[in-house]
Amino acid sequence: MRSRRHRRTTAEAGLWKGVNPRMALAAKGVVLTFVLATVWDVDAAGMLFGRIRNWIEGTLGWFYFLVVGANVLACLFLVCSRFGGIRLGDDASSPEFKTSSWLAMLFSAGIGIGLLFFSIAEPLFYFDNSQSAGYPNNPSADLAGAVLLDEQRAMHAMRVTYFHWGIHGWSVYVVVGLCLAYFGFRRKLPLTLRSALYPLIGDRIYGPIGDLVDLLAVFGGVFGIATSLGLGASQMATGLDVLLGVDPGVATQIALIAAISLAATLSAVSGVSRGIRVLSEWNIRLSLLLLGCFLLLGPFTWLAGFVATSLGEYLWRLVPMSFWIADDPGGAAWQNGWTIFYWGWWISWAPFVGTFIARISRGRTLREFILGVMFVPSGLVLLWFGIFGGNAIHLELNAAGGVGTAGIMELVRDANYEAALYAAIDRMTDIGWLAWAMSATATLLLATWFVTSSDSGTLVITTLLSMGDAHPPRRFRIVWGLGVGVVAAVLLLADGLQALQTAAITAALPVSVVLLFMIAGLLRSLARER
Repeated sequence: MRSRRHRRTTAEAGLWKGVNPRMALAAKGVVLTFVLATVWDVDAAGMLFGRIRNWIEGTLGWFYFLVVGANVLACLFLVCSRFGGIRLGDDASSPEFKTSSWLAMLFSAGIGIGLLFFSIAEPLFYFDNSQSAGYPNNPSADLAGAVLLDEQRAMHAMRVTYFHWGIHGWSVYVVVGLCLAYFGFRRKLPLTLRSALYPLIGDRIYGPIGDLVDLLAVFGGVFGIATSLGLGASQMATGLDVLLGVDPGVATQIALIAAISLAATLSAVSGVSRGIRVLSEWNIRLSLLLLGCFLLLGPFTWLAGFVATSLGEYLWRLVPMSFWIADDPGGAAWQNGWTIFYWGWWISWAPFVGTFIARISRGRTLREFILGVMFVPSGLVLLWFGIFGGNAIHLELNAAGGVGTAGIMELVRDANYEAALYAAIDRMTDIGWLAWAMSATATLLLATWFVTSSDSGTLVITTLLSMGDAHPPRRFRIVWGLGVGVVAAVLLLADGLQALQTAAITAALPVSVVLLFMIAGLLRSLARER
């Protein structure tokens, strides 16, 4: 299946040795043009991207539901089909990494900022009933009559949180990663998105169509990582303010972006087997430590029942939630701002996360890949959100001044999501040194999450530009690793991160179309397997 043309798509000598010159120039041009245009007139850029996003949400929101639903169905079909035993590689191949390291790396690449940034803020937003954002905080709870700040509404809040962070989002990663690993390792095509279209368009994947598909992945990767660096730096700066009294302003955030970018670049240069794997494993250790603190310091018995019941509610209502489309203005505004936003966010990140997951999954079977990527990380994420969000909700339910007066939900109402995590930690214990240690662990964990997301993203970008080379040239890893940090810093100084985030979500529309073709190409190729 490999085409001879593949050998001529990367330069063999000169400045661009090891990469596709067309792709490298086009990627740099797209990134530079976007940054300059945004910095030149931040307000105009934000207005333009806002209009595009509003049009997509108001006109094509149903299409995002269709795409994400198609990914879930494709995963469930493949895991139960006769194709489940096919290996992502030669029949005699074995996994490159042990299962624990594999799970740690895919978990670190796929989550990043979300675990800490939204784990307190999102459940409390859905639990609230103040409509501080200008629309209902939780339309499904309101429709069910759960309008009071009580445990019934808390269940609805966690159910919606689980829906946004559960198997639907991870199924998108599964499809992209599975397509790349199958065509890259078994069919011996480049480890890039274009390869999944080979059964549909043949050798034309090496032409402009393939370049465009891979450029979409590079675009999403660069701006997705830059957005995470910007948002993550703001929360880390808040943590340093809590811990050391450091001014959490722009100067501190720029310094944090520089430090994270440098560490991520060094990790990317060292490769998957060393830097990325080691950091990912430490991420898991620190995460379990912080999770244990929240579990032991919180109301253990109440929390266990709350998490178990809310998870059961999520699974029971999974299918109806998947097909619910709001038809009233308030519900539609909420769905556009949260559910469709999340589906677009998952889709926009899927090319670079899926590429990295494929890179570390050689030798595993289709069934093992789908079960590992779709259910293990999502299960851990749901447990995390249940324990963190459950603690925050319990604090608000049992506040001394009455329900909703603990002060954490007030921060969420004011959109101060960065401070919600540290406020919850502060109210969980009266032991000063313990609260400080937990806050320090959370801040350190933020840093390691961002480093692993950034280094894996840098490796993926250079892999795409080098036509699937598992070990892209180190000089390009350095250029792109530091370059993404510069993009984040420049846009942070220009107050353009909101436009950047909106652009990344908007990019999910063409990527979602590519996803459907990738599913068709994969199924067509699998049907030809003996």
